[in-house]
Amino acid sequence: MSRTPFIGALAVVIHDGHVLLAQRGKQPDFGLWGFPGGHVEWGETVMQAARRELLEETGIVAEPRAYLDNLDLLRSDDTGVVTHHYLLVGVDCAYVSGTPTPSDDAKDARWFPVDHVRNGSLQMSARVVDLLETALSRI
Repeated sequence: MSRTPFIGALAVVIHDGHVLLAQRGKQPDFGLWGFPGGHVEWGETVMQAARRELLEETGIVAEPRAYLDNLDLLRSDDTGVVTHHYLLVGVDCAYVSGTPTPSDDAKDARWFPVDHVRNGSLQMSARVVDLLETALSRI
């Protein structure tokens, strides 16, 4: 049986000097903060998935504008065997409306000042700051 990576969409929403993050409610990365997102469903574009996952996880409505970057996420067990393989696609999204309300896979969802995220004081998933910097460089 062949194995293929999962494709995930990450919604990057920056608004009024703040960035929207969701706290993971399940593995991988349970309890860590990161961009809202999830699996791209069959027949759905990454842009559509970013919009849908953002709404499902946080209650925020936003319009996808552009692809930002692709992030490979590989997780291995203690013996070095890859157990999870994701290709995560960051999508820049323009805030439209809503107040962060966690649901679906999110334990919490909040707006954080950009500098608060940049200084690394939050427990975050890998590459959150890198993707944030990419988004900021394009705004």
